[in-house]
Amino acid sequence: MRVWSSEHVFGHPWDTVIKAAMRKYPNPMNPSVVGVDVLERSVDSRGRLHSHRLLSTEWGLPGLVRAILGTSSTLTYIREHSIVDPVGKKMELCSTNITLTNWVSVSERLVYTPHPEDPGRTVLTQEAVITVKGISLGSYLESLMANMISSNAKKGWAAIEWIIENAERALS
Repeated sequence: MRVWSSEHVFGHPWDTVIKAAMRKYPNPMNPSVVGVDVLERSVDSRGRLHSHRLLSTEWGLPGLVRAILGTSSTLTYIREHSIVDPVGKKMELCSTNITLTNWVSVSERLVYTPHPEDPGRTVLTQEAVITVKGISLGSYLESLMANMISSNAKKGWAAIEWIIENAERALS
């Protein structure tokens, strides 16, 4: 098992970042997400928005990884659940893969909150737990996947900035 974590600060207020995060896909920074389906969306009695989505991704796994996993398919599915609390100003998003779970499990948690010292900025904390099961070179694969997650996180930050920038440009 390998744990990857990161923190990123956006130079935008929480409301702006959350609107962009909810519209994150598709984006040109991370074309591997090829589909997003909303399975369920509701507002609870406390005014929090709950969303369950299914993401279809084309990982483009290296040939060596596909050989180790014994699969030629690179299309994977991810289950995502998010809760947006507009009163408490917190968004929590949890996702996990539902493809290849016999070999690889990736659970990710993202939390967006206003910066404690500057309401004009937003803090994103991310953590991913990667577990490779029953495969030789499991530690190597966990390390490789942690590097992929780190790279994709940076693309995700850039995508949110791109969405905000394009929304502002459209308004002007």
